[in-house]
Amino acid sequence: MTDAAAIASYLDELLATATVEDYSGAVNGLQFTNDIPITGVCAAVDFSVRAIRDCIDRKANLLIVHHGMFWNGSAPFTGTNYQRIKLLIENHVAVYSSHLPLDLHPEVGNNVLLARALGLTPSRGFAYSKGVAIGVAGDADVATSDLVERVIKFSEQYGASVVATSMKKGRQTRKWGMCTGSGAGSETLAEVREQGIDTLIVGEGPHWTAVAAEDDDISIIYAGHYATETLGVQAIAESVSKKFGVPWSFIQAPTGL
Repeated sequence: MTDAAAIASYLDELLATATVEDYSGAVNGLQFTNDIPITGVCAAVDFSVRAIRDCIDRKANLLIVHHGMFWNGSAPFTGTNYQRIKLLIENHVAVYSSHLPLDLHPEVGNNVLLARALGLTPSRGFAYSKGVAIGVAGDADVATSDLVERVIKFSEQYGASVVATSMKKGRQTRKWGMCTGSGAGSETLAEVREQGIDTLIVGEGPHWTAVAAEDDDISIIYAGHYATETLGVQAIAESVSKKFGVPWSFIQAPTGL
């Protein structure tokens, strides 16, 4: 039998939470505690009423998420915010959240796990933020069209529709970069050009990035924000299960994005 604080301490150490600078609304770590032993764990990408209810239905009382309770900033505890807090308190559900620490982790991180799922081997960091690599990159020799098919096969499991920029017939991926979630932006594309990357795999990105990709002869595969960030929370929930002997499950709640 263990409590939320003990599990949070284990995860904070595993993910090096204190050392990773993040968006202020991420509030990485234990976001909401409870006063009873943890008997079951649920993992979800997003904190929501649906996730809380599913957690309760599964007789679990620790919810591990990637996008946490304060993602949209400070707001009064009224309306939906009140409903969420009420459900947590009445059902003794604790909440732990990890954003960038989970994206970049070399073993249980979203990027390294997605690369592995697609049959790619990371060899270096990519998508740097304040000197820290959030994503991964590597070398390959695979038809880009085949890589797109791998991404489609993966992302469809999580309710995502994959979009790939136009590419020439017979195109090969030799240098790839990956940044899960909203990984396409001006800084990311600058790194792509600097490193000579020909294929970029991200969750989503602005419309202009697809235009820029064609002009710069870069293939971008938009694999779905939600889909690309499903693996990390599952990995740490499984790790908690093995460490503390509590059951875990994944709450599938696709956004379509």
